[in-house]
Amino acid sequence: MKLVYGVNDKPKFPQLIAFSFQQLLAIMAATIAVPRIVGNGMSASAALFGAGVGTIVYLLFTKFKSPVFLGSSFAFINSMLVAFAGGISMSLGYFGLIIGAAFAGLVYVVLAIIVKFVGVKWINKLMPASVIGPTVAIIGLSLSANAVGDLQSGAVMNAEGAPTASVYLCILCGLITLGVTMVCSVYGKKMLKMIPFIIGIVAGYAVAACFTVIGNLTSNEALMIIDFSKFSSMQWYPDFTFVTAFFGEGFTYGDVGSMGSYIATIAVAYVPVAFVVFAEHIADHKNLSSIIEHDLLEDPGLHRTLLGDGVGSFAGALFGGCPNTTYGESVGCVAISGNASVVTILGTAVMAIVVSFIAPFSTFLATIPACVMGGVCISLYGFIAVSGLKMVQKVDLEDNRNLFTVSVILISGIGGLVVTVGSVKITSVACALILGILTNVLLGGNKEKKENK
Repeated sequence: MKLVYGVNDKPKFPQLIAFSFQQLLAIMAATIAVPRIVGNGMSASAALFGAGVGTIVYLLFTKFKSPVFLGSSFAFINSMLVAFAGGISMSLGYFGLIIGAAFAGLVYVVLAIIVKFVGVKWINKLMPASVIGPTVAIIGLSLSANAVGDLQSGAVMNAEGAPTASVYLCILCGLITLGVTMVCSVYGKKMLKMIPFIIGIVAGYAVAACFTVIGNLTSNEALMIIDFSKFSSMQWYPDFTFVTAFFGEGFTYGDVGSMGSYIATIAVAYVPVAFVVFAEHIADHKNLSSIIEHDLLEDPGLHRTLLGDGVGSFAGALFGGCPNTTYGESVGCVAISGNASVVTILGTAVMAIVVSFIAPFSTFLATIPACVMGGVCISLYGFIAVSGLKMVQKVDLEDNRNLFTVSVILISGIGGLVVTVGSVKITSVACALILGILTNVLLGGNKEKKENK
């Protein structure tokens, strides 16, 4: 989609608020999902605050040239659980999360220093369009199951933790959301065309609310899609990780030897995952570069995006416990709305921080049912996949070297190849990228095709 607002453009204030809110909706569900999955009393509002702070840090390091939001990283979920678990006689609880995030951030800093001195040409050789294109496509396709799963789920749960709402009604609400989003994006005029997610989510939420009200009045659980009970248990302020850690919550004390073993356990849990996320970092920025038609690995430079991601990730964990990462949902929102204004991303970060302190509003956002967000995510994840396929269009698939490289990445990624080594889980995206790089190197994909004589 042709950009309406470029990276340096500044929308008028009323439009800026709308655009920022749309970005917030796009990243909201995933950002607050991580602390809920990890549990141990982690705060969703604090994670949202940390994501806002982390994004501002990232924008500062990248000189406000890279329009992408940083949210809670799913890749570190197992690492966070390890930090909480600790050892037999030692656990630092929330303080362990901060230590782990520091290790992960340190990896990014070291990689940034290396890139600063050796440049990025080696990355372009290892990851040409035949590698990065299908990898970006896999990022979107690997999330497709999440979108479809959400499409079939409501927010009200029974005693067993299963959604009570009818699957068919959930799908209907999700498809209404998707349909309105598509119509606004394609046929909408001016402002309407640029905020299709807001209109789509409002439409889907309204339909789901109608079903839920009828369900409450008739005591029919199959109609209850939205969990309005969240308003009765609102969290009125964020529980910041560093505050909780300072008061020693979750501490299990042991001897000095146990402390050393515990720190080493955290390092092993976080450091390898940081290298895995590094590969996805490059793929996200390559994808974003193709959308805004400006190579972010050259300007502001990969070393700056890595520093921003690493330090921003640590800042996010300091406040919310969750290391951050660049979000594909944010990139997809930029592509669909045609708004790459970095001021919008800054506005989203500020809005995330403010919203984390406004309990009724953040609770309202949290009540948006999975089926509604699933409808939106079908388009978001689809755009990520399509943007990767657009990169593949530029690849000469008549050359078997490129054909094999693209094929290996697509099949291993779509097939869901995941490798677990100890506590480290190498995601399907990372596995596909690694196999693609190895295939490309093995077949000499960067060498010019020799003409037959």
